[in-house]
Amino acid sequence: MRRLFVAALSVVLLVGASVETTHAQQGFERQFINPPEIFKSPAFTRIVTVKGPMKLVFIAGQTPSDIDYKAIAPGDYSAQYVKVMENLEVQLKAAGATWDDVVFKRFYVLDIDKFVALSKDPNTPKFGNADHQPPSTLIGVTRLSRPDFLIEIDLFAVVGEK
Repeated sequence: MRRLFVAALSVVLLVGASVETTHAQQGFERQFINPPEIFKSPAFTRIVTVKGPMKLVFIAGQTPSDIDYKAIAPGDYSAQYVKVMENLEVQLKAAGATWDDVVFKRFYVLDIDKFVALSKDPNTPKFGNADHQPPSTLIGVTRLSRPDFLIEIDLFAVVGEK
């Protein structure tokens, strides 16, 4: 089973007010909320709400694979992360979305400590708006669909109707 849960950890990033509204000009509202009674993580926003006419985009778990589903850079968390994020960017574009439209990210990794270190490394490429990172969940697993895969990420995005 691909998603055996060894550990779960929520992570997200928002700096500023506890409630902030965006995307009103696109015909829908997205609010970033951090209740003051709960620890405000420097890595994610606790809650994102979306209201109005919109298109929902659900992107299946993306692995660090090439066009033939072979692992990219076996053993290299950084290279695999970048490949996964680049592949997700292609899929967002295909759906008419951008990183700014992502409202939830879920990470599956084989080694949480290595991934957390990677995410804190200033040399790791950043994707999306650092001030409005969506809620996310980091889950440690024992194995992914291929033995050489170290990371898998799925996304949910919301795009205003055109």
